Amino acid sequence: MEMIDKAGRNPSTVRIHTDLIQGTEEWITTRCGMLTASEMKLIVTPTFKAASNEKERAHLYELLAQRITGYVEPHYVSDDMMRGHDDEVEAVELYDRHVARVERVGFITNNKWGFTLGYSPDALVGDLGQIEVKSRRQKYQVETFLIHVLDQTIPSEFLIQVQSGLAISERGFCDFISYSGGLPMAVIRVHPDPKIQDAIISAASDFERRLSENLERYRAAIVGALPTVRRIEGDIQA
Repeated sequence: MEMIDKAGRNPSTVRIHTDLIQGTEEWITTRCGMLTASEMKLIVTPTFKAASNEKERAHLYELLAQRITGYVEPHYVSDDMMRGHDDEVEAVELYDRHVARVERVGFITNNKWGFTLGYSPDALVGDLGQIEVKSRRQKYQVETFLIHVLDQTIPSEFLIQVQSGLAISERGFCDFISYSGGLPMAVIRVHPDPKIQDAIISAASDFERRLSENLERYRAAIVGALPTVRRIEGDIQA
């Protein structure tokens, strides 16, 4: 019989990594080779079907390479990404002061499906909630209020990530926060949608199966190949 905690989660599968700090080397290492909520849009289409396209295949090879090497290649950090980080800090502080107290955690994993999925929430809210912050350009923030706040829906481009995060954390709600400095902050509550989550997990399960199959093919393909040594940045500069 499964043990369920007071918030309705199975504590044997949901793990909250409170000791991790997002963006650190330890956090990157923990996520290495793992399919996460922020990347789920690469393997699930906007109509909630399993994707089969160039982006999906590229992500499969990227995660496969990470599982083989245990190494995550550095990614370019744009000005928008840097602004987004600062906006996220301000949005979480505003939410904490005026909506509900929050707890910052580094990562959540869940392996209830026979494979592990990961999610990095922007913060947790009590025992039941979490928040997801998006930094928006001002034109999109105006659009959010005119279209989404009144109807209490979130922009479609974030739906897969939010529902994936809820499936992984098994929490009861996610407050989606749309932030653009100089404009009001939008807070839209999202609840789990079992239909969407079933489609996400189905696509993730198929993706994991193909990762395993391709790992075996890779091992067969490299028999007799010449090994190499990775040069890290410090070695190159030296």
